[in-house]
Amino acid sequence: MAVKKSTTKRVVKKASKKAPAKKKAVAKKSVAKKSTAKKRVAKKAVAKKSVAKKSAVKKTAKRTTKKVAKKSSTKKSSATTFVVPPVPRGGVSASSRVNVTTTPVAAKSTSTPKPSVAPKQGTSKTVLGAVVVGIVLLAIIVWSQSGSNNDDGAMPTPPASAEATAEATTEPTAEAVATEEPVAAVAAVEAPSKFVALNSAEGLTLRWIAPTATDGLTGYNVEIRANGKGDWNVIATVPSDQLTQSVTKGDTSGWTQFRVTSVYADGQTASATVFGIPGVFA
Repeated sequence: MAVKKSTTKRVVKKASKKAPAKKKAVAKKSVAKKSTAKKRVAKKAVAKKSVAKKSAVKKTAKRTTKKVAKKSSTKKSSATTFVVPPVPRGGVSASSRVNVTTTPVAAKSTSTPKPSVAPKQGTSKTVLGAVVVGIVLLAIIVWSQSGSNNDDGAMPTPPASAEATAEATTEPTAEAVATEEPVAAVAAVEAPSKFVALNSAEGLTLRWIAPTATDGLTGYNVEIRANGKGDWNVIATVPSDQLTQSVTKGDTSGWTQFRVTSVYADGQTASATVFGIPGVFA
């Protein structure tokens, strides 16, 4: 009997040990089920919120598209114009009349090219007539100018008048040759006196005194020569009442000779004393 009691105690102990283990496993399973259920509920709530947001976005898009459509329709209605068909020349029949207020036509865009209009026959005829008239006027002008270039008009001159004109042209020339007389020789020729050079801001001022022999004196030639070599160059020809001449200094190298000469009516000349000054003058 003692053995049976001990065995029963062991069985009871084992059973008591197994029971709390089972309870713990069942509790764990219930906690896991609750967590999965919570996750599923959270996912469903998030999905519902995203669907609500998408529907709100779609509604706003539809509203904006409706507003844009309304605005475009109002613009099209305001852009429509009324075009009146052309009236025929023979009169207007009752069937061809058009109610302007009930036939709106959309305005054409200005970017489309206009069709080419064929020229009218009347305009081409007028242009051709103007060209012909211009050619005729040009021919008349050329003919009149060629006629005016003739000495005695369009009619040719007879031989007798030609001989008369030839005699008339030759007689004056013969008379002119006969009236030309040789220039008398000048009795006294004299050179200028006291020919000097005075310093000036630009170079020199040449000065001289007129000769006493003034009969037939026409003027003076002012001449220079570089370095005392070569020909004399006339830099100025002045009248008989001018007794000065200015020269400009261009360079300090070398030297220049100066001369003033009296010129008379018969071609005779008389030169004053020559002198030289350092530098290049002109």
